[in-house]
Amino acid sequence: MAEDSRRAWVEVIARLGRETQLHIDERYRHFRITDLVTIVVSVLLAVLALFNISYIQVLYNDLQEIVVAMDSMYGKLRGIDGDMAAIAQQMDSMDWRIANMEPIAAHMTSIGSNMPRIGDAMDAITTHVGTIDREMAPMGHGMLVIDQRVHSMLGGVAGIRNSVHQFAGPMGAMNPFMP
Repeated sequence: MAEDSRRAWVEVIARLGRETQLHIDERYRHFRITDLVTIVVSVLLAVLALFNISYIQVLYNDLQEIVVAMDSMYGKLRGIDGDMAAIAQQMDSMDWRIANMEPIAAHMTSIGSNMPRIGDAMDAITTHVGTIDREMAPMGHGMLVIDQRVHSMLGGVAGIRNSVHQFAGPMGAMNPFMP
């Protein structure tokens, strides 16, 4: 009986040893799989990092082109602003001259009583001058509105230009560190 009890202990210990070895082998296999997955994920992350660096460089170049285009647009809008100011000044001058046409038309009426043929022609001129005056008034107002809108656009473009400069600055600072 003592020998049966020893044999039972030996079998239990032997079975326990086999089970432990199976668990160790399985754990080793899982470690190898985990190492392989870690290496594959690391390689994928490195490839993704390379693409991100490429995209950042493309983004930086695109932002630089936008800044150049904004600078060009800003300069052109300043030129347009100057042109619109000159046009508005000419429109004011024309309004003043057209306003002086009414007294001239009145004098022409008195001449027309002495010279009926000239009087008829002057009446036609008076009608046309009145029409021109009425048509030029909204045009002058429209030019002033356009001038105000160009001023408004000039401020907006300057703000956008400044914002893009601020955004592109850090990108330019990061560019030398990128491969």
